[in-house]
Amino acid sequence: MDSRAAAADRQPESTHAVRLTAWVRGRVQGVGFRWFTRANALRIGGLVGFARNLDDGRVQVVAEGDRVDCALLLDWLRHGDTPGHVDGVTEIWSAPRGGYEGFDMR
Repeated sequence: MDSRAAAADRQPESTHAVRLTAWVRGRVQGVGFRWFTRANALRIGGLVGFARNLDDGRVQVVAEGDRVDCALLLDWLRHGDTPGHVDGVTEIWSAPRGGYEGFDMR
């Protein structure tokens, strides 16, 4: 099973546009995590949003796009070859709000 199918299997079946908000905890600041998150979102394609450092040491990732594409990004955040060290990821799914033209680092 390819990674796209595996990611889709872990999410409710749907291909409509969604908003994924994820908070990544661990050693994820000062290691290029936001840059690699942006690069991976661009590699997946079709995603807009941002990755930003939070004052408490976590990185917040907001991605809007097709549910399968967002699930791929979430899977990478949890299990991919990320810089630093991810201790855990908490996510919420919601309706897209729009307003993004690309995927940025903040």
